[in-house]
Amino acid sequence: MASDTDDMGLQDLASSSAAPELAKKEEGQVRSAQELEPVFDVPVRVQAVLGKSTLEVSQLLKLAPGAVVELDRKVGEAIDIYVNNRLVARGEVVLVEDHLGVTMTEIIKLDGN
Repeated sequence: MASDTDDMGLQDLASSSAAPELAKKEEGQVRSAQELEPVFDVPVRVQAVLGKSTLEVSQLLKLAPGAVVELDRKVGEAIDIYVNNRLVARGEVVLVEDHLGVTMTEIIKLDGN
């Protein structure tokens, strides 16, 4: 998900000596969508990991179209959803029209973060 950077916005942020308005909120206070609007266009990398496998280079070089690579997950087992390389949720693969999609079934909350 690539997006063009808004240079003017970055210059304004860099030259501003005052703390952003969002930083002044009390802990635990809910923010409105309007207050979070400045971050709506920030690109993030989302990965849905179906499973993992370890191969030696020699095995990798022998792979051809149609080859099957066994993953460490079983059918029906939850997949991991990462945002910017951080595990944030688990979910299931779904079919949306002619495309694969992911539905989140569990949000991962990390202590201290």
